[in-house]
Parts: sequence; structure tokens; C-alpha cells
Amino acid sequence: MSSLPEIPTAFLLDFLSKLLNTPSPTGFAEPAIALCEKTLAEFPALKCSRTRKGALVATWPGERDDAPRAVTAHVDTLGAMVKEIKTNGRLKLTRIGGYVWNTIEGEGCTVFTRGGRQVRGAVLLTRASSHVFGGEVGEMKRDEDSLEVRLDARTTLEGETHDLGVAVGDYVAFDPRLEMGGGFIRSRHLDDKAGVAALVAAVKALSEAGRKPAHTTTLLFSNYEEVGHGAATGIPDGVTELLAVDMAAVGEGQNSDEFSASICVKDSGGPYHHGLSTRLRQLADQHQIPYKVDIYPHYGSDGEAWWRAGGDAAVALIGPGLDASHNYERTHTEALLATTRWVMAYLLEE
Repeated sequence: MSSLPEIPTAFLLDFLSKLLNTPSPTGFAEPAIALCEKTLAEFPALKCSRTRKGALVATWPGERDDAPRAVTAHVDTLGAMVKEIKTNGRLKLTRIGGYVWNTIEGEGCTVFTRGGRQVRGAVLLTRASSHVFGGEVGEMKRDEDSLEVRLDARTTLEGETHDLGVAVGDYVAFDPRLEMGGGFIRSRHLDDKAGVAALVAAVKALSEAGRKPAHTTTLLFSNYEEVGHGAATGIPDGVTELLAVDMAAVGEGQNSDEFSASICVKDSGGPYHHGLSTRLRQLADQHQIPYKVDIYPHYGSDGEAWWRAGGDAAVALIGPGLDASHNYERTHTEALLATTRWVMAYLLEE
């Protein structure tokens, strides 16, 4: 068993910070794709291209070409679009991705207009002030009708908001509110930017150590995972295995934690490939990588999207443990390092 290269931890955290601070709700992920493409351009062995859908594909020649593999992670995140400009000048939203409305109450946000203007705002209850509405504030159901965006602009009328350039269909990105300290990383959108950062850090560590994959490998950075079809395209024909790198859900009843990587053996779409999952567990044991085995009943991945689109190969899913997934998430550097080492071990496995 060969040793794994040292992980460039400072690079991993710096890249993750840049990625988290790059808005990329599903359908508006181009800036995050561009950041990944620019970063991977530093490694000449990788040949990058874009799919027609806008995903980033990087091909990494390996020691062998007879059994190509693929690894995928997604840069798109939860977000919203403007559904309606209300008569009071505020915005009604429609969700992008599977979150519940109360998880975004009070969050800062940016509206990206078609003309290129960025308008700041906050997501608030339509009856937000307890001094005005009393106990009604706590009793209101949080949904698309009770939450609205208050824009940081002089607007109290529908026409005044239109004059700002804001229109139905504009994208709305929620603030990540990233904080790092004591090894913890707290931010929105760690799903799946933490997984993307681990994958890119694995590429850097192997490249700087003069290593390459045992098998030619396609890296797919998808941009439509949160709505269910990210990796449905972009994986080349002939791939024998697909490793999806995505977040692991931490919470009551789950085995995952914030300090380990996890392997998901079953989620809402059913079981993953038993043989590949077993091999990955053996690799983690061999390299003393801390990991958990878990099942996520309310979860789906790009691996399943590829399978449903007709992908004919083994699929497995690993990733860092995240607390409060699809909310204000948190993980730990130890989980990122474990995931990065696991990806490297897989890439080098003969």
C-alpha cells in the first residue's frame, strides 16, 4: 500500500472560502463553474471542457485506459427566483431546491437582475414586527405567501421596484455567512461546496506529488444537482464506476458526524452498489481514514441522477459530515481532510 500525498490544507480552506462566497443557485452557477475551471487550469494534465448544460468536465489521463472511472461533485446550491413583484414593492419568491421556508427567514440575500445589477435585501415575514403585530408573528406559518424579500432600496411600490431593474425570473442568492474557527466551518451551501473543495484539493495533492490516477478518470462538476438532474449528462460512455462526492447528513438517528467522512449505502432512491461501497470501506480501513456508514431516507444524489438517465456502472457515494443540512450548515476540517484522503485513495486504487 503506497502512502497518500500530504493534503494542502491551506489551499483547501482558501478555495472553499472562495467557492462559498461565489453565489451559485441552481441555474445561475456559471461563476462557480468558472472558478473551478480557473483553479483546475493550474494542473496541465487535466483537460477541461463544458457540457451544453454548463457543467465542467475535466479528463485526467491515468496509468490505464481500459476501465475508465468518473468522480462527480456539484457546485450549484439552494436559492430562489423572483416569482412576483408585490404592490408594496417587495418580492415573492419561488424556491430552487429542497429546503423548507423557515430555514431562510431573516437571511440576507442578493437579487441578480437581467441587466447585471445586484440589489441587496433580506427575507422577512410579511408581518415581521412584533411591536406592530404582537403574537401573530410567532404564530404565522412560514411559506411562500408569508415570506417576502425587503429590498435595500427606496421602493414601496411595484413600479419603483421595476425601475430598479428587478423582474420576475431574476435569481436570488442567500448569503453564506461563512465563518471558520477552531477547525469548524459554518456556512450555508457547504452542500456540496465542501465536497467540491475536497475533490479539487485531492487533484492538487496528487498533481504536486507527481502522481496520477490508476485509471483514466473524468471529473464532473455538475450544476443542476439540487433539482435532480445534475449528472444525468456529462459522464462519458464506457465509464465503469462513478464516485459521487456529496455531503453526509448529521442529526438524530444518523451515524454520520462532523469529524468524519461518510459513505451512504442507501438513500431515498435505494441502495448504492454494494461491491464498490465495500471496496471503498476497505480502502478507508487500509489508509486509516475515519469514516461512518450511513443511510439517508430523505436524500438523493447525482449518482442516482446518472443511473436514472441510463448510466450502466457501479455507483457509490461518500462525503464530509454536515450538521443542519439545507439550513445553516456546519462541518469540521477533519471531515474535509478525511474525504480528500478517501478520494485520493480511490483515484490511486488499481
